[in-house]
Amino acid sequence: MKRTMERRWKVLTVVSIAVFVASLDLFIVNVAFPDIQSDFAGSTVSGLSWVLNAYAIVYAALLVPAGRLADRYGRRRGFLLGMVVFLVGSALCGIAPSVETLVAARVLQAVGAAILTPTSLALLLPEFPPAQRATAIGIWAAVGGVAAAAGPPIGGLLVEVSWRLVFLVNIPIGLAALFYAVRILRETKDETAERPDLVGAAVLAFAIGVLSLGLVEAPDWGWTDPRTIACFAASAVALAVFWARCARHPAPMIHLEMLRVRSFAMANLTILIFMVGFSAMLLGGVLFLTEVWGDSILEAGLSLSPGPLMAATFSVISSRQVARFGQRTLAAAGALIFTLGSVLFLTRLTVEPDYVGDMLPALLLTGIGVGFMLPSTASAAAASLPPAQFATGSAVLTMSRQIGSVLGVSILVALLDSGARGAADPAQAFDGAWTLMIVAGLLSGAAALAIGTVRMHVPEGEAAAAAPPAPAPHEQMAGART
Repeated sequence: MKRTMERRWKVLTVVSIAVFVASLDLFIVNVAFPDIQSDFAGSTVSGLSWVLNAYAIVYAALLVPAGRLADRYGRRRGFLLGMVVFLVGSALCGIAPSVETLVAARVLQAVGAAILTPTSLALLLPEFPPAQRATAIGIWAAVGGVAAAAGPPIGGLLVEVSWRLVFLVNIPIGLAALFYAVRILRETKDETAERPDLVGAAVLAFAIGVLSLGLVEAPDWGWTDPRTIACFAASAVALAVFWARCARHPAPMIHLEMLRVRSFAMANLTILIFMVGFSAMLLGGVLFLTEVWGDSILEAGLSLSPGPLMAATFSVISSRQVARFGQRTLAAAGALIFTLGSVLFLTRLTVEPDYVGDMLPALLLTGIGVGFMLPSTASAAAASLPPAQFATGSAVLTMSRQIGSVLGVSILVALLDSGARGAADPAQAFDGAWTLMIVAGLLSGAAALAIGTVRMHVPEGEAAAAAPPAPAPHEQMAGART
């Protein structure tokens, strides 16, 4: 029994490291923006936004088909391949000679991340009995959330040496995870799995991409410019085509019957909306500190670090309380706390720096909100699906997170561009960003309340195994340290 306990926590550690580096790269680039912009003459924030958005768009579009291919040809094989591709992309990012090549390398990174992310949960959950899966899911989700929130402080330290280190740091961490993954992970596959809808993935990527293009460029083109309208119209048509393919394809990106499971559908909607505000906060916070308060990159990164600390702490706390309070309650609480922090951003931040009195309380509250939100929505989405759909379900949830991230960054860039033109002072230009966070927090909270009661799907053969209670928290942590 002890050996079994040791193994499951080793598998959790290996896949969590992989999820950490993949999630870290979604946001660590934010803090490097000023240095990348100064290194590549003539680049702009709107242009550099594609360093973030290209990654998130490709990541979102490929998650489900990559997970299906891994189901068919081997989840361990897919995990290892994804890690190798991700590390190659990281190396190319670190030596990129231009913004265009950096964006291309980020696309390669995203391909690798899209392969390893869904396979990580599919490899993890069979190691745990049904009664402990909610805890495992919560920890897995918390690692990704903490990594995303920790991007600014880690990036600030690395950029102090060179912005290229924000990519190159992945290599030693990834190689260590790869070494242990080869030794620990077991191969599983489903040879009856159908081939995924790659055309649907391309259509979704196009829909998100042109929508992002329209949002980012609208302040310069004009919101009624034919190019802007064409982008929005093309996105709407592409989304309609995508939905039609989901209804008709034998192996669609999203099985529409999954969306009939209320807890799954609403958890995805909740996290999509929440990520709009979360991603806007991370990039907006860096830009505010460096452009309005004049902080250095290192100062900005360290100033933002209390938020990730709160996210890390409360992710662990909330993942252990899911069974007691329910996913809906914790997610709604997280959204409310995040909204309160966002209100402080809007009402307290001015051109006069007062970190302790104004920004720190806002960071603490938003960090706590993130810590409650991410594990609870991940648990709600996965726990309500049968084991055969774990990989697909986790991929759809992560896809929703990335779509929200793309929308958040794109809307933020548009708001900052528009706000800067009519603002009386630099701080006022960020009012739209903070308002966006408030709206996203309130809407995600309303969606969270609609999640309802999550019913864990337990196959008949595992019903007996589900009866024993999960280990006490101290026993779980002892296993994790083994």
